Formats: sequence, C-alpha cells, structure tokens
Amino acid sequence: MIFEDGSREPLHGHNYRVMVKGETPELSDDMVFDFLDIKPIVRQVCDSLDHKLIIPKNHPKLRIDTAGKNTVITTPDESMFSIPSTDVLLLPIANTSAELMAVHLTHVIRELVKSKYGFSFATLEIEVEETPGQSAVYVHKEEA
Repeated sequence: MIFEDGSREPLHGHNYRVMVKGETPELSDDMVFDFLDIKPIVRQVCDSLDHKLIIPKNHPKLRIDTAGKNTVITTPDESMFSIPSTDVLLLPIANTSAELMAVHLTHVIRELVKSKYGFSFATLEIEVEETPGQSAVYVHKEEA
C-alpha cells in the first residue's frame, strides 16, 4: 500500500477472506443464483491471487519494469524491489487497499458469472476482510 505522501507500508502478507452477496428482484427456481455455480467462480478468482505479491499496476507513482525473469518495482520513496516475475501479480488497480481489492473482485466475478451463465445480479456486494474485524465492502448495482 502506497500512501498519498509517497510513503509505503512495509512488505507484508494477508490471509484475505472474501464474502459474496448477490441480489435480484425476481427469483428463478426459488433462489437468486445457485451456490454450486458461483462457488467455483469465486474460488477460481481467489486462487488466482493466492501466494502472489500483489502489485497495483495502475498506481501513478509506482515504476514497474522487467529485468530478465524478475519484476523490478520502484516506489515513490525510491525503494527498489526485484522479485521473480512468477511470484508477482500485477492487478489493474491503483492501490492494494481492501476497498480497491473489493472493487476489482466485484468486476471480475460479475463478468465471469455473466459470460458463463448469462446472468447479472441486480446488486453484487463483495466484502474483503484483511484481518478479523477489518474489512471493506463494495456494492455494484446494475443500471436499469
């Protein structure tokens, strides 16, 4: 996480917890959406983040370069990290806050459900918990 003044958090990890809530104005087959269909999608999306150093590739003050098999990240305070590229995941977000992770996950899960099942939730809510009791929620409402 890089703050507005250019300072950064020390490298550290999280065991995120993700919760998904979906709403629709009409029920089909007595349910909003079958848990058996959405669980593998959520698991796939979460697994893609697991055991990776998540880097916000859209951060305006972060420099990201490739050097051989490594990804070299230079932060605004001029700290430089060289990490094997196989261990890095560049996400299309501006920072790695729980809030922006929730926005990203919402859009990815929404698109996967739509492309696989042709279904759109009227409201899709994703909660990302960094540590017990500390979470961020993003709610996406479909436009009518």
